[in-house]
Amino acid sequence: MRRFLGLVFALLAGACDGERPPEPTVAPRPTGSAAAAPSASTAPAAVRRLPGAPRIVAIGDLHGDLKATRRALRLAGAIDERDAWIGGSLVVVQTGDDIDRGDEDRAVLDLLESTEKAAEKAGGALVLLNGNHEIMNVDLDFRYVTEGSFQAFGGSAGTLDGDPRVAPLPPRAKARAVAFLPGGEYARKLARRSVTALVGDTLFVHGGVLPHHVRYGLERIDREVAAWMEGQSKKAPASVTADDAPVWTRAYCLDPKAAPCSKLEEALRGVGAARMVMGHTVQPGITSACEGRMWCIDVGMSEHYGGPTQVLEIQGAETRVLDASRPAP
Repeated sequence: MRRFLGLVFALLAGACDGERPPEPTVAPRPTGSAAAAPSASTAPAAVRRLPGAPRIVAIGDLHGDLKATRRALRLAGAIDERDAWIGGSLVVVQTGDDIDRGDEDRAVLDLLESTEKAAEKAGGALVLLNGNHEIMNVDLDFRYVTEGSFQAFGGSAGTLDGDPRVAPLPPRAKARAVAFLPGGEYARKLARRSVTALVGDTLFVHGGVLPHHVRYGLERIDREVAAWMEGQSKKAPASVTADDAPVWTRAYCLDPKAAPCSKLEEALRGVGAARMVMGHTVQPGITSACEGRMWCIDVGMSEHYGGPTQVLEIQGAETRVLDASRPAP
């Protein structure tokens, strides 16, 4: 029944493709605005850069599961049982897809926002990235929103309710649409995130960074997305809607054993990074390839997928998988 309701809503909302089909493991042909990218420079390209830390922990897709979010943050050593920040100078990077598929995505977003502020006060950081599901919701593509998540935004109606894009939606969806429409409360929160971030010598992204993304400009993509989410533009930029966009591509993690390592090396070299960490494509456990230069960290830890709670710890050149089901060494 949920699938049927989701399909009906998609038709009512006029949503576009949603989840793309699996991509080939070879690097796809550039599409959209990225196809006309300028040639690469020999110097590292512009990207959002944050200083490294003695300890960095990466967390993959959370998909509206508050318990899984708390488990992952506690496994990382970021928060205690009262959700208070205990990580000190720890840097946590969450690679997007906090919403959809689960009933608690508003609570997940709110917890991450409060934790981000607490981390900053304590001298640490919680770096939050946008994934394809954040992009979809700002684009009013609600096919993967659960009934519980529609209800959670029941009190969010505001001045955008008269927007012609909101008016034709089913009544139960209007409050969420008001919150996520470009310029809405939660869209503006997401606008403060980036699509990619280089923390120390590790490049983080939801789907993957391909060489033509680097040539197009990772900071340029961030600026385009932020402007759209803030309401300066009513159309999502092609840099995040193309099938091979940084939030959509599965070129690396669909089959890590057959990953295009030469493309990975080119992209890493373009930004001056040692490794790339990605979510988006569910793995049976955190997976590495290309001699430790790429890490696929979406393990489907939310209730929707039922996967394990795992996070990736980075300390200098050393990487280690932390698993909630295993005692710490």
